[in-house]
Amino acid sequence: MKMRWYKVVVVPMLTVGLLLSPLTGISNTSISAAAAKNAESINLMVDGHKVKLSAPIYKENGVAMAPMKDLLDWLDVSSVLEKKSQTLIIRDSNITITMAIGKKEAIVNGKTMKIDTAAALKNDIPYVPIRFITEQLEGLVEWDKASNSVVVMSWYYLDYEENEESEGEEIALEKFSSAELVNMFDESVVMIMTNRGSGSGVVIGEDLILTNYHVIEDGTSATISTIYEDEIKVKGVVVANEEADLAIIRTEEPLDLLAVEFGYDYEARKGDRVYAIGSPQGLQNTVSTGLISNMAYEQGISYIQTNAQIDHGSSGGALFNEYGQLVGITTSGYDNSVADLNFAVSSYHAAMLFETITEENVNKAKFLTPSLPVTLVGAPLNDVQKLMKEEFSAVPTSDGEAKLTDWEVKRDSDGWLVFNANIDPVFYLYYGASSAAEMRLWSVNLSHELHAMLPDEKIQVVISFQRDYDFQPRNLKQEEVSSLGNNKWRVRYPVINIQFKDQLYIQTRI
Repeated sequence: MKMRWYKVVVVPMLTVGLLLSPLTGISNTSISAAAAKNAESINLMVDGHKVKLSAPIYKENGVAMAPMKDLLDWLDVSSVLEKKSQTLIIRDSNITITMAIGKKEAIVNGKTMKIDTAAALKNDIPYVPIRFITEQLEGLVEWDKASNSVVVMSWYYLDYEENEESEGEEIALEKFSSAELVNMFDESVVMIMTNRGSGSGVVIGEDLILTNYHVIEDGTSATISTIYEDEIKVKGVVVANEEADLAIIRTEEPLDLLAVEFGYDYEARKGDRVYAIGSPQGLQNTVSTGLISNMAYEQGISYIQTNAQIDHGSSGGALFNEYGQLVGITTSGYDNSVADLNFAVSSYHAAMLFETITEENVNKAKFLTPSLPVTLVGAPLNDVQKLMKEEFSAVPTSDGEAKLTDWEVKRDSDGWLVFNANIDPVFYLYYGASSAAEMRLWSVNLSHELHAMLPDEKIQVVISFQRDYDFQPRNLKQEEVSSLGNNKWRVRYPVINIQFKDQLYIQTRI
C-alpha cells in the first residue's frame, strides 16, 4: 500500500511557516446586524442530522459560513484556532487544511489554494466556508430551499448510507463461523511467488487472480501455489490500477478452484468482525480475525482499517466479513505498532477493475515493465547515479518519507562502487529512532536490488546526516564537525553503512 503516512509532519511545519509570516487584514471580523438576522434561520444538516448551532450561519458574497467546531465536530474532524497567529488548522486522517483569518487562501496538504471567502472570527468564534471545507474533505454540499438548510454529506455517508436499499429493507444474510468460512474459501486464496518476492491472491475466475499491484509490479515471472500444493505459472497481468494498488493476473492454465464472487453490495461497517486469509512471511493461507477498526479514504481510494493481523506476504490476500463476502484486499500495515493497524483496499475498487476486463486484455496478458532494469552491468556511472535519484529518492516509513538527496556514485581506488547520499536531517532528528527497523529493512531491500543488477561488484552505500549550524555542536567526534567559516559549522556522519558482494554487512546509527 502506498498510503502517505507523513501528515504528522505537515501540521507543525505549516504552523511554523505561518507563525513566521506577517498576516495582513486580521481582525475580529464584524458582520452586520442585518446579515446576522437574515442568517439566523439558516439550518445546518450533516449526514441527515440537524446540527444545534452555537452561533448562526451567515452568508458573505453568497458563501455560507458556519462556526468551525459545529461543522467539523459533526464530521468527526479535528480543528483548532492558533490564537497567536490567528490560524485555523483542520486535520482529518489524511488531509490537513490551514487557513489564516482574513486571507482568501488555504493550504491543503502543503498546496496553496485561492478561496472566494476568507475564514473569519465573529465574537471570538471561528467561521469557515462550508462548501470549500466539505469538498476538501471529500464530501458534498447541497442547498435545501424548502427547509432553508445547508445540507452536508460526508464521504463515508455518501459511500455507505446512500447505498442502502431505498425501501430500507434489510436483506437477511447467513452468518458463518470462522471454521465454516475457512472451509468454504481456503482454496480460493493462493500464494504468489515472483522473481522479486512473494504475496497472496484471491481466485476470481477460471484463470484469474486478484492481488495487489505492488505484489506483481516488478516481477518478470511468477508462480501461484495452492493449498493442494499445485504450482501453476502466471501468464501476465490482465488489468491493473496502480492508484488502488490492485491487479488482476492470468494463469497459464485453468484453476480448478472455487472463484470468490464480489461486487458493490457488501456489508462493511465499523465494528464488524472480519477474517483475513493470506500468506504472511510465506506461511501459506494463515487465517486471522479481528474487527473493522475504521474506514479511511485517501486520494479517491477507500480503505478498510482492521486489527486482523497481517504481515509481509499477506499483501493481496482476502478480507471476508461474517457473511462470506469479500470486503477487501489486504494491502499494508504499520510494522512498529502494538495496535494492529492494518489496511485493505475496499472491494468496491476491485469490482470496478473487474468490469474493465475485455477479451483482448485476457488474451494479451503480460507482465508489467519493471521499474528497475534487469542489469546495470556496463552502464555508465552517470546512468547509475540518475537511477538512484529517480528510484531511491526516499525511504518510506510509518512516520513518513525520509528524503534522500545528493546521490553520488563513484568507483574508489580499491575497485569498490561507492554510493553516497544525504538523508533529510529534520526527519532523521525527529523520527530516526522510531523508524530504525523500517530503515534497516529498506537497506536490506536496497542491497538485494543492487546486487541483482550488479552481481559481481563490491558495493558500499553510505547514507549520511548533514546539517549546518551557527554554533559549534559538542560531544561529537572531531571528524564529524567541520568549520565553514563565518561562525558556521557543518555536522556530517554516516547513519547507514551498507557493504556487500556475496555477503551483506550493515551498520546503522539510527
